[in-house]
Amino acid sequence: MRRLLLLFLAAGALQFSTAQKQNFSYLDIFDLQYVSDPQISPNGEWVVYRRMDYDIMKDRSAGNLWLVKTDGSQHQKMTSREVNENSPVWSPSGDRIVFSSSTDEGSEIFMYWVASGKIAKLTQLPFSPSSLTWSPNGKNLAFSMNVPKAPPVIAKAPKKPKGAKWAETPRITDRVYHEADGRGYIKPGFNHIFTIPSEGGAPRQITSGDWHHRGTLSWSTDSSKIYFSANRNEDWEYDFRNSEIYYVEVQNGKISALTDRNGPDYSPQISPNGRYIAYIGIEDKREAYQVRKLHIMNVDGSNKRSITDALDRTVSNIHWDGKSNGLYFDYDDKGNGKIGYVSLSGEISKLADNRGGTILGRPYGSGSHSVSKNGAIAYTYSRPDYPSDLAILNLKAKTPKKITALNKALLDYRTLGKVEEVWYKSSFDGRDIQGWVVYPPNYDATKKYPFMVENHGGPIANYGDRFSIEMQLYASAGYIVFYPNARGSTSYGEEFGNLLLNNYPGQDYDDTMDGVDYCIKMGIAHEDQLFVTGGSAGGIMSAWMIGKNKRFEAAVVAKPVMNWISKTLVADNYFGYANSRYPGQPWENFEGYWKFSPLSLVGNIETPTMVMVGMNDLRTPPSEAKQLYHALKLRKIETVLVEIPGASHGIANKPSNLITKIAHTVAWFDKYRTDKEND
Repeated sequence: MRRLLLLFLAAGALQFSTAQKQNFSYLDIFDLQYVSDPQISPNGEWVVYRRMDYDIMKDRSAGNLWLVKTDGSQHQKMTSREVNENSPVWSPSGDRIVFSSSTDEGSEIFMYWVASGKIAKLTQLPFSPSSLTWSPNGKNLAFSMNVPKAPPVIAKAPKKPKGAKWAETPRITDRVYHEADGRGYIKPGFNHIFTIPSEGGAPRQITSGDWHHRGTLSWSTDSSKIYFSANRNEDWEYDFRNSEIYYVEVQNGKISALTDRNGPDYSPQISPNGRYIAYIGIEDKREAYQVRKLHIMNVDGSNKRSITDALDRTVSNIHWDGKSNGLYFDYDDKGNGKIGYVSLSGEISKLADNRGGTILGRPYGSGSHSVSKNGAIAYTYSRPDYPSDLAILNLKAKTPKKITALNKALLDYRTLGKVEEVWYKSSFDGRDIQGWVVYPPNYDATKKYPFMVENHGGPIANYGDRFSIEMQLYASAGYIVFYPNARGSTSYGEEFGNLLLNNYPGQDYDDTMDGVDYCIKMGIAHEDQLFVTGGSAGGIMSAWMIGKNKRFEAAVVAKPVMNWISKTLVADNYFGYANSRYPGQPWENFEGYWKFSPLSLVGNIETPTMVMVGMNDLRTPPSEAKQLYHALKLRKIETVLVEIPGASHGIANKPSNLITKIAHTVAWFDKYRTDKEND
């Protein structure tokens, strides 16, 4: 109703027509909905999920919990509450659902009784809970929560006189990791594991010490222990890549380690028969990219082994089958989200495609699945023409059944750009490179269209055949959009993803330009109408491309790293670069860091360039974007700086900022289009 009201106010007299489809538009963003975090009941009869959408008045995403039977019937909102509801988890018997939700005082734990439909608030917590997990006997819940710690005191200032207006006291930190993009300053404290009776009662802290205990929690079958991952090393702040699997005895808080190696071991899951622990991990070789593998060990920590060596892809989101014979897991392959299954002997099979659709801005990998005791799978299912819906794959079925169509009322009356997969050869070493082309709605092959390259971030990430607001809006503005997965992208194996080690940007530039040339040969790109953009790692590549050649009519460089020397020591993740991106620290390898800095090429740039950054970005700070803007101004190259107030590295986290990003990119490129009159 609020959307309709705004449309009436904006249009004055609005005429509705269902006979003619319209192109996807900015305001359509606020009507999109998608399925997130589907959790199937133990008996496979029901699914609870978060229905996500954008609030046009509050400029944010929000999610309520919904219930639906696995045959698609009895689709209903779970509660009457109109606040964020998160992290639903079925009780072992399937009679209750625990979840967390926002209140005026903060985030609390709630219980929903399936038979009666009643809800109750179980807690009054000082901080938000995470990793909600049921004990197998259904009597207790475990969760992780922050426990504050006093900041250091260096000097004691005299007490100010009553009524005096002195400056605020200084903020003092002595921690390695003290700020995070999107969060800002991290107040001192540590996450600990708590338990609470499932019928309500006082939470009890069962871990201690100055270490973080968070992530996946898994109870022993007798409900006496909780398994978790943590880094409890003395030098944990500097040994930040490492984590081990531990268990804590619920009654006395005694903690014991089950793994001990150099690398991350995490996401423990106890088998239903109580004999095995499954977990994800790697032996850290300190490379740019390593495939995360699924491991098994006996419950006492013996007989550790990887069972996904045959799959050269990173696994995530693991779930045991009901008979403890193997596990279900998520993975990405060639830009598409998959669900797989692996037996204890290491035999791997693919069960489902097209998992994703929960990141709407750009076509990144996303989504999740859950499994019932009888092997029915509920998962987020998406294609390029719609965000995630809910799909069910039954044990004996060969194909999934999509049981929701959240955006049918909108997208049935919108013409979207067609998405086409392309493959081409790298001119550097002949590797096969994958990309996608998005055509404008109602594309006419006899016409000439401007051609936009959109580089993905990461660079250890992947784009794919998934719904994307940005790509569709660029296409609606009349652009053919090309987005490639150049070397360094995930979902093509460890070697391909690791090709950028000590060489970034490197031949990923060649891969991208080869894609442009391939599209020119296809006849869909034209040398006099080439444009380029991208954010984060995509901003780095965009700046690198216009520094390497003068083929592009205009560029939009969003939230880039321009100078690895300055970025590395001011970003929130400053401690994570040495010896995994480039050898040594910047002062030890000045020439190496500078060699791969796009600022080193700024003297070559002739392309009109918009520079865009969030003013609260701590990952690629505004000072990086300003180095490019200031350099181009000094060289009198046409440029403009767009700073987005309140935005962190995730510029488009707020829907209005997503619109701002796309609208400014289109407006800048439209200035240099030759296929239509410019304003």
